[in-house]
Amino acid sequence: MTIDHPVALAPADRAVRLLGGDLTEKALRLHLEGLAGVDAVGLEQRAAGLATRSIKTSSKAWALDTIIRTCDLTTLEGADTPGKVRSLVAKAVTPDASDPTTPRVAAVCVYGDMVPYAVEALGALHGDPDAGLVSVAAVATAFPSGRASLDIKLADTREAVAAGADEIDMVIDRGAFLSGRYGLVFDQIVAVKEACRRPDGSYAHLKVILETGELVTYDNVRRASWLAILAGADFIKTSTGKVSPAATLPVTLLMLEVIRDWHRLTGEKVGMKPAGGIRASKDAVRYLVTVAETVGEEWLTPHLWRFGASSLVNDVLLQRQKLRTGHYSGPDYVTVD
Repeated sequence: MTIDHPVALAPADRAVRLLGGDLTEKALRLHLEGLAGVDAVGLEQRAAGLATRSIKTSSKAWALDTIIRTCDLTTLEGADTPGKVRSLVAKAVTPDASDPTTPRVAAVCVYGDMVPYAVEALGALHGDPDAGLVSVAAVATAFPSGRASLDIKLADTREAVAAGADEIDMVIDRGAFLSGRYGLVFDQIVAVKEACRRPDGSYAHLKVILETGELVTYDNVRRASWLAILAGADFIKTSTGKVSPAATLPVTLLMLEVIRDWHRLTGEKVGMKPAGGIRASKDAVRYLVTVAETVGEEWLTPHLWRFGASSLVNDVLLQRQKLRTGHYSGPDYVTVD
């Protein structure tokens, strides 16, 4: 089946077109439970194979800059203060004060009540990361647990958007998903997506966090990825960073394969964000290779790819400095034809 439309459809229309006009809990369940089971051994072998590959040696600098350019710097602690957010913004804007050629990160990610401080600190540099500016992302919907009423989740989202958040990172109700209440999860994502609507009719980008460490199985990760995309996710995201395991290469590969299949089916591009546990440049490069090999290099922009890994930036800056000064001791890059 091919869906031909030039722009993203409204969430309900997305699902209606795929499910043949029958947008019911039964139809949704039949679709999700009818997905082919994941060959765990095959998936892990594919991920392991990709982990042995890398980019051409001449592209080391490009790889390191791409990692920085697609990172979200995050502070999500109960002890967060306006001053801490301002410090985070300063690092986002100038990751390496000793090298003005260092790119800015894609976004800063904070709790909703910290959004005004991030927006104020960014000033004229607040904007589209594809244009070299820095977005403000806010976690919402009772992050990280998702344990709140829908009214509270929607109020949480609307408040962050009204304060200037460009992106909303929501968490799904894992309890509802694991008990098979797919329609409830779908409806909540649709409602949060609508809460991302601004007065001018535009929308803050919605990243839907699956919390894959709590979904347990690859089959559940595949179903949840499809469910989130059907409901209108602009991005699907592995984790909150508060649950172990967080991002893994096999899970990321599986989610990218769903994104690839959705794009082949509809022409729509959905973004991907692995979050939590990616700390070393050599590991991040493996993720870049996995993206390029699965959905294509066109995904390697802030609009479609993010790392949720604040500590990763520190290691990338170190490797970047070593590469610039000629004293490089970073990851071993092998040539990929």
